[in-house]
Amino acid sequence: MKRKWISPILTLLVWAGMYYYYLPPLNIHSNESWIFVLAMIAIAIVLNFWTIAKTMIFRQRVEGEVVQGQKKWKLLFMVPIAIAVFYGIGVLMSSPILRASAYCKLLQVQTGDFAEDIHEVNYNQIPVLDSDSAARLAEREMGSMVDMVSQYEVSDYYNQINLNEKPVRVTPLKYGDLIKWFTNRSTGVPAYMNIDMTTQDVDLVRLADGKGIRYSPFEHFGRNLYRHVRFAYPTAMVRSSNFEVDDKGNPYWVCAVETKTIGLFGGTDIQGIILVDAITGAHEYYDVADVPQWVDKVYDASLLVEQYNYYGTLQNGWINSMFGQKGCLQTTEGYNYIALDDDVWVYTGVTSIGSDESIVGFVLMNSRTKETNYYQISGAKEISAMASAEGEVQHLGYKATFPILLNIADEPTYFLSLKDAAGLVKKYAMVNIEKYHIVAIGDSVAACEKVYRNLMSSSGIDATPHGEQSKLEGKIVRMKDIVSEGTSYYYIMLEGREELFEIEAKKHLDILKKDVGSTVQLEYLPSESGICVVTNIS
Repeated sequence: MKRKWISPILTLLVWAGMYYYYLPPLNIHSNESWIFVLAMIAIAIVLNFWTIAKTMIFRQRVEGEVVQGQKKWKLLFMVPIAIAVFYGIGVLMSSPILRASAYCKLLQVQTGDFAEDIHEVNYNQIPVLDSDSAARLAEREMGSMVDMVSQYEVSDYYNQINLNEKPVRVTPLKYGDLIKWFTNRSTGVPAYMNIDMTTQDVDLVRLADGKGIRYSPFEHFGRNLYRHVRFAYPTAMVRSSNFEVDDKGNPYWVCAVETKTIGLFGGTDIQGIILVDAITGAHEYYDVADVPQWVDKVYDASLLVEQYNYYGTLQNGWINSMFGQKGCLQTTEGYNYIALDDDVWVYTGVTSIGSDESIVGFVLMNSRTKETNYYQISGAKEISAMASAEGEVQHLGYKATFPILLNIADEPTYFLSLKDAAGLVKKYAMVNIEKYHIVAIGDSVAACEKVYRNLMSSSGIDATPHGEQSKLEGKIVRMKDIVSEGTSYYYIMLEGREELFEIEAKKHLDILKKDVGSTVQLEYLPSESGICVVTNIS
Protein backbone atom coordinates (compact mmCIF):
# COMPACT_ATOMS: atom_id res chain seq x y z
CA MET A 1 0.00 0.00 0.00
CA LYS A 2 2.81 2.40 0.92
CA ARG A 3 4.75 1.76 -2.29
CA LYS A 4 1.94 3.05 -4.49
CA TRP A 5 2.41 6.54 -3.02
CA ILE A 6 6.08 6.75 -3.93
CA SER A 7 5.53 7.85 -7.55
CA PRO A 8 2.86 10.53 -6.77
CA ILE A 9 4.99 11.99 -3.95
CA LEU A 10 8.08 11.97 -6.17
CA THR A 11 6.05 13.70 -8.89
CA LEU A 12 4.96 16.47 -6.50
CA LEU A 13 8.53 16.98 -5.32
CA VAL A 14 9.83 17.22 -8.89
CA TRP A 15 7.07 19.69 -9.77
CA ALA A 16 7.98 21.85 -6.77
CA GLY A 17 11.63 21.78 -7.77
CA MET A 18 10.78 22.71 -11.35
CA TYR A 19 8.72 25.69 -10.18
CA TYR A 20 11.44 26.85 -7.80
CA TYR A 21 14.00 26.74 -10.60
CA TYR A 22 12.03 28.00 -13.62
CA LEU A 23 9.71 30.44 -11.76
CA PRO A 24 6.90 30.69 -14.36
CA PRO A 25 4.13 33.20 -13.65
CA LEU A 26 0.79 31.72 -12.65
CA ASN A 27 -0.95 33.57 -15.44
CA ILE A 28 -3.16 32.26 -18.24
CA HIS A 29 -1.72 34.88 -20.62
CA SER A 30 1.85 33.63 -20.22
CA ASN A 31 3.26 31.38 -22.95
CA GLU A 32 5.88 30.28 -20.46
CA SER A 33 3.19 29.02 -18.08
CA TRP A 34 1.46 26.93 -20.75
CA ILE A 35 4.73 25.32 -21.76
CA PHE A 36 5.50 24.70 -18.09
CA VAL A 37 2.15 22.91 -17.59
CA LEU A 38 2.83 20.66 -20.58
CA ALA A 39 6.30 19.91 -19.20
CA MET A 40 4.75 19.02 -15.82
CA ILE A 41 2.40 16.55 -17.50
CA ALA A 42 5.26 14.99 -19.48
CA ILE A 43 7.32 14.60 -16.30
CA ALA A 44 4.37 13.03 -14.49
CA ILE A 45 3.87 10.47 -17.27
CA VAL A 46 7.55 9.52 -17.16
CA LEU A 47 7.65 9.19 -13.38
CA ASN A 48 4.40 7.21 -13.27
CA PHE A 49 5.06 5.15 -16.37
CA TRP A 50 5.11 1.79 -14.55
CA THR A 51 1.76 2.43 -12.87
CA ILE A 52 0.25 3.48 -16.19
CA ALA A 53 1.74 0.49 -18.00
CA LYS A 54 0.34 -1.98 -15.46
CA THR A 55 -3.15 -0.56 -15.88
CA MET A 56 -3.03 -0.27 -19.66
CA ILE A 57 -1.24 -3.52 -20.54
CA PHE A 58 -1.46 -6.13 -17.81
CA ARG A 59 -4.86 -7.67 -17.15
CA GLN A 60 -6.25 -7.93 -13.67
CA ARG A 61 -8.44 -10.69 -12.29
CA VAL A 62 -11.52 -8.52 -12.50
CA GLU A 63 -12.18 -7.57 -16.10
CA GLY A 64 -14.32 -4.60 -15.15
CA GLU A 65 -11.48 -2.97 -13.23
CA VAL A 66 -9.20 -3.28 -16.24
CA VAL A 67 -11.66 -1.55 -18.55
CA GLN A 68 -12.36 1.15 -16.03
CA GLY A 69 -8.63 1.76 -15.44
CA GLN A 70 -7.90 1.89 -19.14
CA LYS A 71 -10.60 4.50 -19.70
CA LYS A 72 -9.21 6.58 -16.84
CA TRP A 73 -5.71 6.64 -18.29
CA LYS A 74 -6.97 7.32 -21.82
CA LEU A 75 -8.81 10.36 -20.49
CA LEU A 76 -5.65 11.46 -18.72
CA PHE A 77 -3.67 11.23 -21.96
CA MET A 78 -6.26 13.48 -23.63
CA VAL A 79 -5.44 16.32 -21.22
CA PRO A 80 -2.13 17.43 -22.81
CA ILE A 81 -3.67 17.10 -26.28
CA ALA A 82 -6.59 19.31 -25.24
CA ILE A 83 -4.20 21.86 -23.68
CA ALA A 84 -2.07 21.95 -26.85
CA VAL A 85 -5.16 22.44 -29.06
CA PHE A 86 -6.51 25.20 -26.80
CA TYR A 87 -3.10 26.88 -26.79
CA GLY A 88 -2.90 26.74 -30.58
CA ILE A 89 -6.37 28.28 -30.95
CA GLY A 90 -5.37 31.01 -28.48
CA VAL A 91 -2.24 31.83 -30.48
CA LEU A 92 -4.19 32.03 -33.74
CA MET A 93 -6.96 34.22 -32.29
CA SER A 94 -4.32 36.56 -30.84
CA SER A 95 -2.22 36.87 -33.98
CA PRO A 96 -1.89 39.88 -36.34
CA ILE A 97 -3.42 37.74 -39.08
CA LEU A 98 -6.87 38.18 -37.49
CA ARG A 99 -6.29 41.26 -35.31
CA ALA A 100 -4.23 43.60 -37.52
CA SER A 101 -6.25 46.73 -36.65
CA ALA A 102 -5.73 46.14 -32.92
CA TYR A 103 -2.00 45.63 -33.33
CA CYS A 104 -1.47 48.86 -35.26
CA LYS A 105 -3.15 50.77 -32.39
CA LEU A 106 -0.74 49.54 -29.74
CA LEU A 107 1.40 52.63 -30.30
CA GLN A 108 0.07 56.17 -30.67
CA VAL A 109 2.36 58.10 -33.00
CA GLN A 110 2.45 61.88 -33.29
CA THR A 111 4.17 63.98 -35.93
CA GLY A 112 6.86 66.15 -34.41
CA ASP A 113 8.85 69.22 -35.41
CA PHE A 114 12.56 68.42 -35.36
CA ALA A 115 13.94 71.91 -34.67
CA GLU A 116 11.36 72.56 -31.96
CA ASP A 117 11.43 69.17 -30.21
CA ILE A 118 15.16 68.44 -30.36
CA HIS A 119 17.25 71.35 -29.19
CA GLU A 120 20.88 71.81 -30.03
CA VAL A 121 23.00 69.96 -27.50
CA ASN A 122 26.35 71.16 -26.28
CA TYR A 123 29.13 68.85 -27.45
CA ASN A 124 30.18 68.10 -23.86
CA GLN A 125 26.75 66.49 -23.34
CA ILE A 126 26.97 64.12 -26.30
CA PRO A 127 27.37 60.44 -25.32
CA VAL A 128 30.42 59.13 -27.17
CA LEU A 129 30.44 55.54 -25.88
CA ASP A 130 28.41 52.53 -26.93
CA SER A 131 27.76 49.60 -24.59
CA ASP A 132 30.79 47.67 -25.83
CA SER A 133 33.19 50.58 -25.22
CA ALA A 134 31.62 51.22 -21.81
CA ALA A 135 32.15 47.56 -20.90
CA ARG A 136 35.83 47.71 -21.89
CA LEU A 137 36.40 50.81 -19.79
CA ALA A 138 34.64 49.25 -16.80
CA GLU A 139 36.75 46.10 -17.08
CA ARG A 140 39.93 48.19 -17.12
CA GLU A 141 38.83 50.15 -14.06
CA MET A 142 37.92 46.95 -12.26
CA GLY A 143 41.35 45.53 -12.99
CA SER A 144 42.92 48.41 -11.04
CA MET A 145 40.86 47.71 -7.91
CA VAL A 146 43.20 45.27 -6.16
CA ASP A 147 40.89 44.81 -3.15
CA MET A 148 37.91 43.83 -5.31
CA VAL A 149 39.13 42.20 -8.49
CA SER A 150 39.87 38.95 -6.65
CA GLN A 151 36.30 38.65 -5.40
CA TYR A 152 34.03 40.42 -7.88
CA GLU A 153 33.54 40.94 -11.61
CA VAL A 154 31.72 43.50 -13.70
CA SER A 155 28.28 42.24 -14.73
CA ASP A 156 26.65 42.52 -18.17
CA TYR A 157 23.77 44.70 -16.95
CA TYR A 158 24.89 47.93 -18.63
CA ASN A 159 21.94 50.28 -18.60
CA GLN A 160 21.97 53.81 -20.02
CA ILE A 161 20.17 56.31 -17.77
CA ASN A 162 20.13 60.03 -17.09
CA LEU A 163 21.74 60.72 -13.73
CA ASN A 164 21.42 64.35 -12.64
CA GLU A 165 20.80 65.28 -16.30
CA LYS A 166 23.92 63.51 -17.58
CA PRO A 167 23.89 60.38 -19.76
CA VAL A 168 25.65 57.54 -17.93
CA ARG A 169 25.75 53.76 -17.99
CA VAL A 170 25.51 51.92 -14.69
CA THR A 171 26.15 48.29 -13.92
CA PRO A 172 26.46 46.32 -10.69
CA LEU A 173 29.32 44.05 -9.83
CA LYS A 174 28.77 40.31 -9.41
CA TYR A 175 30.46 37.57 -7.42
CA GLY A 176 33.46 35.97 -9.10
CA ASP A 177 32.13 32.43 -8.59
CA LEU A 178 30.02 30.29 -6.26
CA ILE A 179 32.74 30.06 -3.59
CA LYS A 180 33.16 33.84 -3.56
CA TRP A 181 29.39 34.23 -3.28
CA PHE A 182 29.41 31.94 -0.26
CA THR A 183 32.20 33.89 1.47
CA ASN A 184 30.85 37.39 0.66
CA ARG A 185 27.07 36.94 0.70
CA SER A 186 26.72 38.25 4.27
CA THR A 187 27.87 41.73 3.20
CA GLY A 188 26.50 41.67 -0.36
CA VAL A 189 28.10 43.28 -3.42
CA PRO A 190 29.79 46.46 -2.11
CA ALA A 191 29.85 48.65 -5.26
CA TYR A 192 28.60 49.39 -8.76
CA MET A 193 30.15 51.01 -11.82
CA ASN A 194 29.18 54.44 -13.16
CA ILE A 195 30.47 55.22 -16.68
CA ASP A 196 30.09 58.82 -17.88
CA MET A 197 29.06 58.60 -21.54
CA THR A 198 30.42 62.05 -22.39
CA THR A 199 33.75 62.27 -20.56
CA GLN A 200 34.49 58.49 -20.60
CA ASP A 201 35.26 58.70 -16.88
CA VAL A 202 34.62 55.48 -14.93
CA ASP A 203 33.78 55.58 -11.22
CA LEU A 204 33.55 52.64 -8.88
CA VAL A 205 30.77 53.77 -6.55
CA ARG A 206 31.36 52.13 -3.19
CA LEU A 207 28.32 51.63 -1.00
CA ALA A 208 28.35 52.28 2.74
CA ASP A 209 29.45 49.47 5.04
CA GLY A 210 26.57 47.07 5.59
CA LYS A 211 24.72 48.54 2.61
CA GLY A 212 25.89 46.15 -0.09
CA ILE A 213 23.68 44.94 -2.95
CA ARG A 214 22.00 41.79 -1.60
CA TYR A 215 19.28 41.30 -4.22
CA SER A 216 20.30 40.72 -7.82
CA PRO A 217 20.14 38.12 -10.63
CA PHE A 218 23.55 36.88 -9.40
CA GLU A 219 22.30 35.86 -5.97
CA HIS A 220 21.02 32.40 -5.08
CA PHE A 221 18.02 31.04 -3.22
CA GLY A 222 15.65 33.63 -1.72
CA ARG A 223 17.84 36.62 -2.53
CA ASN A 224 17.86 35.89 -6.25
CA LEU A 225 16.02 38.84 -7.81
CA TYR A 226 13.67 36.78 -9.98
CA ARG A 227 12.78 34.38 -7.16
CA HIS A 228 12.29 37.29 -4.74
CA VAL A 229 9.91 39.01 -7.16
CA ARG A 230 8.11 35.80 -8.20
CA PHE A 231 7.21 34.77 -4.67
CA ALA A 232 5.94 38.29 -3.92
CA TYR A 233 4.05 38.63 -7.24
CA PRO A 234 3.20 35.06 -8.38
CA THR A 235 0.99 36.17 -11.31
CA ALA A 236 3.20 39.00 -12.63
CA MET A 237 4.70 38.47 -16.10
CA VAL A 238 8.09 40.11 -15.57
CA ARG A 239 9.51 41.04 -18.96
CA SER A 240 12.84 42.62 -18.02
CA SER A 241 14.92 43.82 -15.10
CA ASN A 242 17.09 46.94 -15.41
CA PHE A 243 19.64 48.20 -12.93
CA GLU A 244 19.15 51.90 -12.16
CA VAL A 245 20.13 54.37 -9.46
CA ASP A 246 18.05 57.25 -8.16
CA ASP A 247 19.25 60.86 -8.02
CA LYS A 248 21.09 60.14 -4.76
CA GLY A 249 22.90 57.12 -6.18
CA ASN A 250 20.84 54.47 -4.37
CA PRO A 251 20.68 51.21 -6.42
CA TYR A 252 17.38 49.68 -7.56
CA TRP A 253 16.10 47.01 -9.90
CA VAL A 254 13.29 48.10 -12.22
CA CYS A 255 11.27 45.03 -13.23
CA ALA A 256 8.85 45.75 -16.08
CA VAL A 257 5.55 43.84 -15.84
CA GLU A 258 3.98 43.02 -19.18
CA THR A 259 0.36 42.41 -20.08
CA LYS A 260 -1.42 40.96 -23.11
CA THR A 261 -3.97 43.32 -24.64
CA ILE A 262 -5.10 41.34 -27.70
CA GLY A 263 -6.73 37.95 -27.21
CA LEU A 264 -5.01 35.44 -24.97
CA PHE A 265 -1.39 35.91 -25.99
CA GLY A 266 -1.18 38.95 -28.29
CA GLY A 267 -0.58 42.67 -28.01
CA THR A 268 2.32 42.68 -25.56
CA ASP A 269 2.49 45.91 -23.58
CA ILE A 270 3.74 47.14 -20.19
CA GLN A 271 1.23 47.66 -17.40
CA GLY A 272 3.65 48.75 -14.67
CA ILE A 273 6.90 48.11 -12.83
CA ILE A 274 8.02 46.39 -9.66
CA LEU A 275 10.65 48.60 -8.05
CA VAL A 276 13.04 46.58 -5.87
CA ASP A 277 15.56 48.13 -3.50
CA ALA A 278 18.78 46.29 -4.40
CA ILE A 279 20.09 46.60 -0.83
CA THR A 280 17.08 45.78 1.37
CA GLY A 281 14.86 43.89 -1.08
CA ALA A 282 11.91 46.20 -0.30
CA HIS A 283 9.57 46.26 -3.28
CA GLU A 284 6.58 48.20 -4.55
CA TYR A 285 4.41 47.98 -7.65
CA TYR A 286 3.65 51.08 -9.77
CA ASP A 287 1.27 51.41 -12.68
CA VAL A 288 2.83 52.98 -15.77
CA ALA A 289 1.19 56.34 -15.04
CA ASP A 290 2.63 56.41 -11.51
CA VAL A 291 6.24 55.45 -12.20
CA PRO A 292 8.69 57.77 -10.32
CA GLN A 293 10.25 60.47 -12.48
CA TRP A 294 13.82 59.31 -11.90
CA VAL A 295 13.12 55.87 -13.43
CA ASP A 296 14.28 55.89 -17.06
CA LYS A 297 13.59 52.40 -18.46
CA VAL A 298 10.02 51.04 -18.34
CA TYR A 299 9.63 50.03 -22.00
CA ASP A 300 12.58 48.17 -23.47
CA ALA A 301 13.78 49.20 -26.92
CA SER A 302 12.91 45.90 -28.60
CA LEU A 303 9.26 46.22 -27.50
CA LEU A 304 9.01 49.81 -28.72
CA VAL A 305 10.54 48.90 -32.08
CA GLU A 306 8.17 45.92 -32.36
CA GLN A 307 5.13 48.09 -31.67
CA TYR A 308 6.22 50.72 -34.20
CA ASN A 309 6.67 48.03 -36.84
CA TYR A 310 3.10 46.87 -36.16
CA TYR A 311 1.96 50.46 -36.54
CA GLY A 312 3.93 50.99 -39.75
CA THR A 313 3.05 47.73 -41.52
CA LEU A 314 -0.53 46.90 -40.49
CA GLN A 315 -2.31 50.17 -41.26
CA ASN A 316 -3.93 48.59 -44.32
CA GLY A 317 -4.31 45.06 -42.97
CA TRP A 318 -2.18 41.96 -42.63
CA ILE A 319 -2.60 40.80 -46.25
CA ASN A 320 -1.32 44.15 -47.53
CA SER A 321 1.66 43.94 -45.15
CA MET A 322 2.65 40.58 -46.65
CA PHE A 323 1.90 41.10 -50.34
CA GLY A 324 0.94 44.53 -51.69
CA GLN A 325 2.83 46.40 -48.95
CA LYS A 326 1.25 49.70 -49.96
CA GLY A 327 2.20 52.45 -47.50
CA CYS A 328 4.12 50.03 -45.28
CA LEU A 329 6.93 51.44 -43.16
CA GLN A 330 9.38 49.67 -40.88
CA THR A 331 12.31 50.56 -38.67
CA THR A 332 15.91 50.26 -39.86
CA GLU A 333 18.51 47.76 -38.72
CA GLY A 334 19.26 49.17 -35.28
CA TYR A 335 18.50 51.73 -32.61
CA ASN A 336 20.25 53.93 -30.09
CA TYR A 337 19.43 56.13 -27.12
CA ILE A 338 19.39 59.90 -26.75
CA ALA A 339 18.72 62.06 -23.68
CA LEU A 340 15.97 64.68 -23.89
CA ASP A 341 14.35 66.56 -21.00
CA ASP A 342 15.85 64.17 -18.43
CA ASP A 343 14.30 61.15 -20.16
CA VAL A 344 15.88 58.42 -22.26
CA TRP A 345 14.43 58.15 -25.76
CA VAL A 346 14.91 55.32 -28.23
CA TYR A 347 15.92 56.52 -31.68
CA THR A 348 15.60 54.55 -34.91
CA GLY A 349 15.22 55.36 -38.57
CA VAL A 350 12.11 54.54 -40.61
CA THR A 351 12.23 53.18 -44.15
CA SER A 352 9.82 51.78 -46.72
CA ILE A 353 9.66 48.01 -47.00
CA GLY A 354 11.94 46.93 -49.82
CA SER A 355 13.49 50.38 -50.19
CA ASP A 356 17.11 51.19 -50.95
CA GLU A 357 19.67 52.60 -48.49
CA SER A 358 17.53 55.59 -47.50
CA ILE A 359 15.10 56.57 -44.79
CA VAL A 360 11.83 58.45 -45.07
CA GLY A 361 12.02 59.68 -41.47
CA PHE A 362 12.81 58.61 -37.94
CA VAL A 363 11.03 58.09 -34.64
CA LEU A 364 11.81 58.94 -31.04
CA MET A 365 10.12 56.78 -28.40
CA ASN A 366 10.20 57.63 -24.70
CA SER A 367 11.35 54.58 -22.75
CA ARG A 368 9.48 55.70 -19.62
CA THR A 369 6.13 56.92 -21.01
CA LYS A 370 6.04 55.37 -24.53
CA GLU A 371 5.39 58.80 -26.05
CA THR A 372 6.33 58.47 -29.73
CA ASN A 373 7.11 61.21 -32.25
CA TYR A 374 7.68 60.72 -35.96
CA TYR A 375 9.80 63.14 -38.01
CA GLN A 376 9.51 63.05 -41.79
CA ILE A 377 13.02 63.62 -43.09
CA SER A 378 14.47 61.79 -46.07
CA GLY A 379 18.11 60.88 -46.13
CA ALA A 380 20.69 58.17 -45.62
CA LYS A 381 20.17 55.06 -43.51
CA GLU A 382 22.31 54.68 -40.44
CA ILE A 383 24.24 51.84 -42.09
CA SER A 384 25.07 54.10 -45.04
CA ALA A 385 26.23 56.87 -42.70
CA MET A 386 28.45 54.39 -40.87
CA ALA A 387 29.97 53.32 -44.19
CA SER A 388 30.56 56.96 -45.18
CA ALA A 389 32.33 57.71 -41.90
CA GLU A 390 34.47 54.57 -42.17
CA GLY A 391 35.35 55.53 -45.73
CA GLU A 392 36.89 58.79 -44.50
CA VAL A 393 39.31 56.86 -42.29
CA GLN A 394 39.65 53.63 -44.28
CA HIS A 395 43.44 53.90 -44.13
CA LEU A 396 43.20 53.56 -40.36
CA GLY A 397 40.73 50.67 -40.36
CA TYR A 398 38.42 52.23 -37.76
CA LYS A 399 34.88 50.90 -37.30
CA ALA A 400 31.88 53.16 -36.68
CA THR A 401 29.40 52.75 -33.85
CA PHE A 402 25.67 52.86 -34.55
CA PRO A 403 24.84 56.58 -34.73
CA ILE A 404 22.82 58.76 -32.40
CA LEU A 405 20.73 61.70 -33.56
CA LEU A 406 21.77 65.31 -32.96
CA ASN A 407 20.49 68.74 -33.85
CA ILE A 408 23.34 70.82 -35.27
CA ALA A 409 22.14 74.22 -36.52
CA ASP A 410 18.62 72.78 -36.91
CA GLU A 411 20.03 70.11 -39.21
CA PRO A 412 19.31 66.46 -38.32
CA THR A 413 22.76 64.92 -37.94
CA TYR A 414 24.18 61.47 -37.31
CA PHE A 415 26.91 61.38 -34.68
CA LEU A 416 29.23 58.36 -34.60
CA SER A 417 32.33 57.28 -32.72
CA LEU A 418 35.13 55.58 -34.65
CA LYS A 419 36.90 52.74 -32.82
CA ASP A 420 40.13 50.91 -33.45
CA ALA A 421 40.62 47.14 -33.41
CA ALA A 422 40.95 47.19 -29.60
CA GLY A 423 37.51 48.80 -29.28
CA LEU A 424 38.85 52.17 -28.13
CA VAL A 425 37.30 55.40 -29.43
CA LYS A 426 39.85 57.25 -31.57
CA LYS A 427 37.88 59.74 -33.66
CA TYR A 428 34.38 61.14 -34.08
CA ALA A 429 32.20 61.73 -37.12
CA MET A 430 29.14 63.77 -38.03
CA VAL A 431 27.08 63.03 -41.12
CA ASN A 432 24.23 65.21 -42.39
CA ILE A 433 21.15 62.97 -42.73
CA GLU A 434 19.59 64.81 -45.70
CA LYS A 435 22.85 65.84 -47.42
CA TYR A 436 24.90 62.80 -46.54
CA HIS A 437 27.87 63.84 -48.67
CA ILE A 438 28.66 66.21 -45.76
CA VAL A 439 30.89 64.08 -43.53
CA ALA A 440 33.09 65.59 -40.83
CA ILE A 441 35.84 63.80 -38.88
CA GLY A 442 37.57 65.10 -35.77
CA ASP A 443 39.90 63.98 -33.00
CA SER A 444 37.51 65.45 -30.43
CA VAL A 445 33.79 66.13 -30.45
CA ALA A 446 34.44 69.88 -30.43
CA ALA A 447 36.83 69.65 -33.38
CA CYS A 448 34.39 67.43 -35.27
CA GLU A 449 31.55 69.88 -34.71
CA LYS A 450 33.66 72.79 -35.93
CA VAL A 451 34.61 70.96 -39.13
CA TYR A 452 30.98 69.94 -39.63
CA ARG A 453 29.71 73.50 -39.33
CA ASN A 454 32.34 74.69 -41.79
CA LEU A 455 31.33 72.01 -44.30
CA MET A 456 27.66 72.96 -43.95
CA SER A 457 28.51 76.64 -44.47
CA SER A 458 30.46 75.71 -47.60
CA SER A 459 27.35 73.88 -48.85
CA GLY A 460 25.13 76.92 -48.35
CA ILE A 461 23.59 75.84 -45.02
CA ASP A 462 23.33 78.38 -42.22
CA ALA A 463 25.44 76.65 -39.57
CA THR A 464 25.31 79.42 -36.96
CA PRO A 465 24.67 77.90 -33.51
CA HIS A 466 21.14 78.47 -32.22
CA GLY A 467 19.93 78.87 -28.68
CA GLU A 468 19.34 81.43 -25.95
CA GLN A 469 22.02 84.10 -26.24
CA SER A 470 23.70 86.25 -23.61
CA LYS A 471 25.27 89.71 -23.87
CA LEU A 472 28.50 90.91 -22.33
CA GLU A 473 30.81 93.94 -22.44
CA GLY A 474 34.41 93.84 -21.34
CA LYS A 475 38.09 94.52 -22.00
CA ILE A 476 40.15 92.01 -23.98
CA VAL A 477 43.01 90.68 -21.83
CA ARG A 478 44.14 87.82 -24.07
CA MET A 479 43.78 87.19 -27.82
CA LYS A 480 44.90 84.34 -30.08
CA ASP A 481 44.16 83.51 -33.72
CA ILE A 482 44.27 80.01 -35.24
CA VAL A 483 43.39 78.46 -38.60
CA SER A 484 41.31 75.27 -38.63
CA GLU A 485 40.31 73.48 -41.85
CA GLY A 486 41.07 76.67 -43.81
CA THR A 487 38.95 78.91 -41.55
CA SER A 488 40.42 81.60 -39.28
CA TYR A 489 39.20 81.88 -35.69
CA TYR A 490 40.00 84.33 -32.91
CA TYR A 491 39.83 83.28 -29.28
CA ILE A 492 39.65 86.06 -26.70
CA MET A 493 39.37 86.33 -22.92
CA LEU A 494 37.76 89.30 -21.20
CA GLU A 495 38.80 90.93 -17.98
CA GLY A 496 37.31 89.17 -14.95
CA ARG A 497 35.96 86.24 -17.01
CA GLU A 498 37.13 82.62 -17.29
CA GLU A 499 35.44 81.74 -20.60
CA LEU A 500 37.07 81.56 -23.99
CA PHE A 501 35.04 83.37 -26.66
CA GLU A 502 35.31 81.88 -30.17
CA ILE A 503 34.91 84.28 -33.08
CA GLU A 504 34.91 83.20 -36.75
CA ALA A 505 36.86 85.94 -38.52
CA LYS A 506 35.05 85.95 -41.88
CA LYS A 507 31.66 86.35 -40.16
CA HIS A 508 32.79 89.05 -37.73
CA LEU A 509 35.41 91.19 -39.51
CA ASP A 510 35.30 93.78 -36.73
CA ILE A 511 37.48 91.50 -34.63
CA LEU A 512 40.38 92.37 -36.98
CA LYS A 513 40.20 95.95 -35.65
CA LYS A 514 40.54 94.83 -32.03
CA ASP A 515 43.56 94.09 -29.91
CA VAL A 516 44.44 93.37 -26.28
CA GLY A 517 43.08 96.28 -24.24
CA SER A 518 40.15 96.97 -26.59
CA THR A 519 36.62 97.02 -25.16
CA VAL A 520 34.05 94.90 -26.98
CA GLN A 521 30.37 94.07 -26.71
CA LEU A 522 29.57 90.43 -27.43
CA GLU A 523 26.47 88.36 -28.03
CA TYR A 524 27.25 84.68 -27.46
CA LEU A 525 25.88 81.25 -26.68
CA PRO A 526 26.74 80.18 -23.13
CA SER A 527 28.48 76.81 -22.86
CA GLU A 528 29.31 74.53 -19.95
CA SER A 529 32.54 73.63 -21.74
CA GLY A 530 33.92 77.14 -21.20
CA ILE A 531 34.20 77.85 -24.94
CA CYS A 532 31.40 80.20 -26.01
CA VAL A 533 30.55 80.84 -29.68
CA VAL A 534 30.17 84.54 -30.45
CA THR A 535 27.21 85.41 -32.68
CA ASN A 536 27.67 89.19 -32.79
CA ILE A 537 30.45 91.64 -31.91
CA SER A 538 30.54 95.41 -31.69
